[in-house]
Amino acid sequence: MANKNGVEWSIRMGDGSSMVLESEPESKYRMMRLWDHFKGLVIQFVIRVWMFLKKAWDLGVDDPRKFFHCLKVGVALMLVSLFYYMRPLYDGVGGSSIWAVMTVVVVFEYTVGGTLYKCLNRMCATFLAGLLALGIHWIASQSGHHFEPYIMGISLFLLASATTFSRFIPVVKARFDYGCTIFILTYSLVSISGYRVDHLIQIAHERLSTIIIGTCLCIMTSILVFPVWAGLELHLLIPRNMEKIAQSLDCCVADYFGHDNEESKKNLQGYKCVLNSKASEESMANFARWEPAHGDFNFRHPWKNYLKIGMSSRSCAYCIETLTSCLDSKNQVPESIKKHLESACMNLSTSSSNVIRELATTISTMTRSTMKINMAVEDMRNAILELQNDIKSLPDLLIQPLDHKEKNDVVLSEITVMSLLEVIPLVSFASLLIETASRIEENMVKTVEELAESGKFKQPKSEVKPKHNQTTNKINVSDEENMTAQVQGV
Repeated sequence: MANKNGVEWSIRMGDGSSMVLESEPESKYRMMRLWDHFKGLVIQFVIRVWMFLKKAWDLGVDDPRKFFHCLKVGVALMLVSLFYYMRPLYDGVGGSSIWAVMTVVVVFEYTVGGTLYKCLNRMCATFLAGLLALGIHWIASQSGHHFEPYIMGISLFLLASATTFSRFIPVVKARFDYGCTIFILTYSLVSISGYRVDHLIQIAHERLSTIIIGTCLCIMTSILVFPVWAGLELHLLIPRNMEKIAQSLDCCVADYFGHDNEESKKNLQGYKCVLNSKASEESMANFARWEPAHGDFNFRHPWKNYLKIGMSSRSCAYCIETLTSCLDSKNQVPESIKKHLESACMNLSTSSSNVIRELATTISTMTRSTMKINMAVEDMRNAILELQNDIKSLPDLLIQPLDHKEKNDVVLSEITVMSLLEVIPLVSFASLLIETASRIEENMVKTVEELAESGKFKQPKSEVKPKHNQTTNKINVSDEENMTAQVQGV
């Protein structure tokens, strides 16, 4: 039997006869293909959902504070929704209670500083814009119905333009950018709606009160329930970045001289996190200024000094990035020349990373150990002098005899002169290493000392001279003087 295409399928039996196979209906194959395609889509969707849930679970396990932040937002929204669900609260606030819900959604941030920044900006901007809009509305209404829209329109144009221009000022943009946006929004809503609404003062009062309720609820929830302080996050981020710089420096030098392994290759890229952390550091420092005193941080804690340390860390990270480019250099340095500088370079790398780690410990523990820092810096200086002396002796290695004859017996034909191009990559690497150490001493050490002095870091007990020792010394001195006087009298 032939199918629609005129093709028959037959098989030969054991007795020599043939049997024609009847083809299945084409609609059945079409349904099977559709079913298989549908099963593939369902399986693919389930796998993607499972992978998403797994990543979300890993994210919550790595940092449980993000999970608690989600709970805090839910708690704040649930509490503010009571102003709608409970009749006494709804009668007291009115239909404007939806502004409280909108406020919670908009201003609740991950850190306490971010929440305070948005809440205080929103409250102050709403109050100023509402008060100013009511005043200009009263002036416009007294001028007559004919001039009222012109006065309101001109005032809206001038205030919106001036406020928008102020957002380009760096100080205003850093601290009050959100407040400027809310000021423009509130003034526009009040001034425009006031032209058609009679009870404008009542409406402004209800909206202001609901915004205050929402912001206060966000502030209390953010501070009292598992608070995440922006200042503490910045305080932990800076030494963590410094530790990454120290690891990258050690791994880079070790890789250049062939002492690398799998772990060092992973830690080598740590400096890139420091280069990309400028925006987060500035954001945390800005939010930290709005936070109250907490833990070991006072209200006037010098957060700007953390930004200076971050800048000095990025300055060293740029040098390390240039050092890593030397690893892929096509010009290979002779091993004999490499070994001549290997010990000095490794010593300088170790001493430089020790200085960075000591500075990171000073910041993280808020303990100023002047003795340890000075010793680490002195070791780094000695390592720099050692490397500089080895670089100065490089010209003697460029001229080498072929065998071990005395200098007087070596003829010119038996002397090999190395090309200067073969040594330039090594000298460049050593010079960049010296530059990195210089930046550590000139920038990083000074900025950490400024932070320690401004933040009034404590000194370790081993470096604090007890007062009773001084009084004991005075007593001993006076006793010796009395004994000397008695002997002279005798």
